[in-house]
Amino acid sequence: MLIRIGYDIIFNIAAPTPMALLLYTHPSLANNLRQPEQLQVSPDTPTHEFLDNFGNRCVRLVAPPGPLRLYNDALIEDSGEPDAVYWDAVQHPVEDLPDETLPFLLASRYCEVDRLSDIAWNLFGQSEPGWPRVQAISDWVHQHVAYGYQHANPLKTAFDVYETGGGVCRDFQHLAVTLCRCMNIPARYVAGYLGDIRIEPTPTPMDFHAWFEAYLGGRWHTFDARHNTPRVGRVLMARGRDAVDVALTTSFGSAQLHQFIVRAEEIVEADASVRLEEAGAVARSEEIGLTR
Repeated sequence: MLIRIGYDIIFNIAAPTPMALLLYTHPSLANNLRQPEQLQVSPDTPTHEFLDNFGNRCVRLVAPPGPLRLYNDALIEDSGEPDAVYWDAVQHPVEDLPDETLPFLLASRYCEVDRLSDIAWNLFGQSEPGWPRVQAISDWVHQHVAYGYQHANPLKTAFDVYETGGGVCRDFQHLAVTLCRCMNIPARYVAGYLGDIRIEPTPTPMDFHAWFEAYLGGRWHTFDARHNTPRVGRVLMARGRDAVDVALTTSFGSAQLHQFIVRAEEIVEADASVRLEEAGAVARSEEIGLTR
């Protein structure tokens, strides 16, 4: 199946402001793109690309004063299959874990392993190790945390979520990631696209989404404490220890968000060639204006 992904984001910039952006799909999905991804910046601004320490594709720029538009529109191929479930995936003893998984056992900015360790062992110490234990954690977070933008707070940590019982998608994942780490299961935070594909549309505006991955049975597996059910059409953008490592836009100065539009929608094959022709026409046209 094909998914149209993209965004149209506008910031109002007060003065020349350095920015770091994680607004591309993850490099591991390069072969799935049906057209090259291209971050379009208006006004035209020099950019520099690099891979961060987690293998995410990043862009740096210095935004000029005034409106800054960040735009992307792409087609990506997806299997159309829901998230895989492996109930027999085992939990590894810490001494047998690969070296590269160890950072995902430790505390990080939003994941206070030390503060939640006793709580985690009291809640899940009797659960079956492996996939059933991670699923039990995801179930518990899903059932005990209320979702809502009224609970959003960029300073909220996993312990705060545990205490207040409310949050947005990133808060669900921070708490689940922390509880997994407390139980000696490597867990990492993931950001990407997840549209309302093959489900009833939700009434809230489309946004980027967060989920998490746990290391079991020799590989990383997808879990989502917010939705807590296998979903179709996840498009990976970035991975890290928590939201600090995968912030999609970071400004080192004043940058006021003016417009935020995200899209992730399934399209039929018959429309794909039309989308590709439109994308080519846009690429050959004059610079994109600052208004829709």
